[in-house]
Amino acid sequence: MEGAEFDVIILGCGASGMIAAIAAHEKGLKVGIFEKESVVGGTAAISGGIIWAPMNTHMKDADIYDSKENALNYFMSLSQGDIDPELLNAFIENCSEAISFLEETTPASLSILSGYPDYYLDRPGSISGGGRALDNALFSFLELGDWKTKVRSNEPSLAMTLSETPLGGGTGLIDQEVMIKRQESESRGMGQALIGALLKGCLDRGIEPFIEAKALKLIIDGDSVIGADIEINKEVQKIKASRGVIIATGGFEWNEGLVSAFLRGPMTHPASPPSNTGDGLIMAQEVGASLDNMTSAWWTPVLALPESSWEDGNQRSSPVLMERTLPHSIIINDEGNRFCNEATNYSALAGAFQSFDPKSYSYSNLPAWIIFDSSYRSNYIVGNSLPGTKTPDWMLEDDTLEGLEEKIGIEKGNLSNTVNNFNIYVEGGEDLDFSRGNSEYDYFYGDRSLEGISSTLGKIEVGPFYAVELKMGCLGTNGGPKTNKYGQVLSVRGDEIPGLYAVGNAMAGATGSVYAGAGGTLGPALTFGYIAGMHCAGINK
Repeated sequence: MEGAEFDVIILGCGASGMIAAIAAHEKGLKVGIFEKESVVGGTAAISGGIIWAPMNTHMKDADIYDSKENALNYFMSLSQGDIDPELLNAFIENCSEAISFLEETTPASLSILSGYPDYYLDRPGSISGGGRALDNALFSFLELGDWKTKVRSNEPSLAMTLSETPLGGGTGLIDQEVMIKRQESESRGMGQALIGALLKGCLDRGIEPFIEAKALKLIIDGDSVIGADIEINKEVQKIKASRGVIIATGGFEWNEGLVSAFLRGPMTHPASPPSNTGDGLIMAQEVGASLDNMTSAWWTPVLALPESSWEDGNQRSSPVLMERTLPHSIIINDEGNRFCNEATNYSALAGAFQSFDPKSYSYSNLPAWIIFDSSYRSNYIVGNSLPGTKTPDWMLEDDTLEGLEEKIGIEKGNLSNTVNNFNIYVEGGEDLDFSRGNSEYDYFYGDRSLEGISSTLGKIEVGPFYAVELKMGCLGTNGGPKTNKYGQVLSVRGDEIPGLYAVGNAMAGATGSVYAGAGGTLGPALTFGYIAGMHCAGINK
């Protein structure tokens, strides 16, 4: 392997890295893809696999209108000045083509996630009822041969599409015979299906990932990047690339030093794999890369259950979606006060969790707790705790709200007052404090057996009462080396660094800090992976 030469080498074997590899190969380039872990797939493998894609062909087939102008207006109405118009334009113009390329060159098969609206329906250019969010069909891991065990697994790896689960608007109930057949074929959905299909696309072209191959440093010749030092089998080897090196190593959310240096507000519990330690960011900095969007992340409140851990022992955390949206529940801070619309999208919700109080010089809404009653507990899953099961140690329980206050450490009477006010709002059919239930999105993760606002608003009145602490996490960071519209990394002086690209969560996000809808990370990641792979072959997208 020492001295091996490729046209393109890709550092990181997740969704953006693999589509870049396929794109470059399709234009005649020799591709090498290197993954530091013993498994491939990265963050995408444990995700819902949804892809947010404006103007995609599935929308056109379903006669759902979209346009470049609509998508641009939608994003810019949400921008706080952190979106680079050139990058945004490149994403919107190329996304549909990238998604079609994905389906044409791999076994990936996508469909509209019915009913899933954009996150900010009050903004110009938004689309309600679904269209831009795409779900993955099932993929049989038997097609991967020996590689089926080398994909990062989820907990659990379900033989279901997202649209069949409650998270995607389904029931979660599949005919037993159908499920048996799916299990026999080792079919998987969501992010597992997406990564499985991409890996199959690579393997079919003879692009076999090098695993346990950690990139350490970029090799430069003058101003150009011409390869990377990669540790393989405990030996550092110089791998050359005549056309480019594409950094696809993910974010830096598991690097405590980088998190402390760059992220605004607390982020203590990442929901991504621990391999996202900013390797690509560090290597790019060493060759003079300009950075952008470094204070931001794809934020989400999470549950961090004591019994859930990664293979290396790190805490494994999961985004809180349905738990906070279902009726008979609220979120409070340690003063016992509500501070947000609990049912709003998780990325925007972070702003409320990270609110800083100058008087106390602390984050006023951390720690935070989700509060619910026995009506909720009897009907809904909380984390991995099923209705009717023994209350786990991580869930506080008391027969009265006053008792629950004491166990949490809230001043006596505060929680009771908050719950009483909330119950009055429920009776009146309107949340006067935070407008929970006013948006179509608020209903999506609610109880679909109930109608209207009742799907998310319900009184908290039947004891026992419960509390579970929420942590502040993220799906990944979205800051990194600043790139141009082709994915080329820019220097601190604004010039292109010849031979160096960054894609996915390793690049400064094309949509700034805006998470527009379900799949808001994977849409840009796949698009810029495609763009970079093509550009290495001399094709400007």
